[in-house]
Amino acid sequence: MLDSARTSVVGYIRVSTEQQAGEGVSLDAQKARLEAYALAMELDLVAVFEDAGLSAKSLARPGLRAALAALEDGKASGLVVTKLDRLTRSVKDLGELVDRYFASRFSLLSLSDSIDTRTASGRLVLHVLGAVSQWEREATAERTRDALAQLRADGVPLGADPLGWRRADALDGAGHRARVEATEEMATVARVLELQAAGLGVRAIAAALSAEGCATKRGRRWHPTTVQRILDRHRPRHDA
Repeated sequence: MLDSARTSVVGYIRVSTEQQAGEGVSLDAQKARLEAYALAMELDLVAVFEDAGLSAKSLARPGLRAALAALEDGKASGLVVTKLDRLTRSVKDLGELVDRYFASRFSLLSLSDSIDTRTASGRLVLHVLGAVSQWEREATAERTRDALAQLRADGVPLGADPLGWRRADALDGAGHRARVEATEEMATVARVLELQAAGLGVRAIAAALSAEGCATKRGRRWHPTTVQRILDRHRPRHDA
């Protein structure tokens, strides 16, 4: 029987695919930290729910739903995690969780972030950390967009090379690999344009290329959409 003087909590642990082998982030490592924390803080850890290989981009995770359902069912009065980003990386989702569960109904405890929403200072720290985390991600996205915009302005080709082109083996003066013609692939492009000039539609062109043994960029089957992309890319441009 649970000690009525002790706070009952459920634990939640999560790893994304890239983090499963990470030191200190694995499910076993997280669970061990929760158990040690509960013992030290005299908490009754009644269950630990997990999500393996799932990102925090959405709250629609089986383990998280089960943990929150345990709170709703009265099995515990608080949720404990090793770090706030195990729970969510979104300020919007964090706000929803706080409003629905942790504002007054249940407590939220995060070990690494020193968060305990049973106190006013804990709730303040929770909101501040969430806002800073969101700012950091948005700032990173802005830096990435600026870098890509600069590359485009410098004429650096971005994205996958289309049929007929490849990256040069050597770097140019700016340290980039320029896009150069791939002779064999250009022959296939010329064949596509030739078949179109003969009056064939995209489906017929795809069938003809397959029959002739022409290779796509990645060695896959020819599809009408593949042919259409080539035609669009080589459509004659007329000055306005």
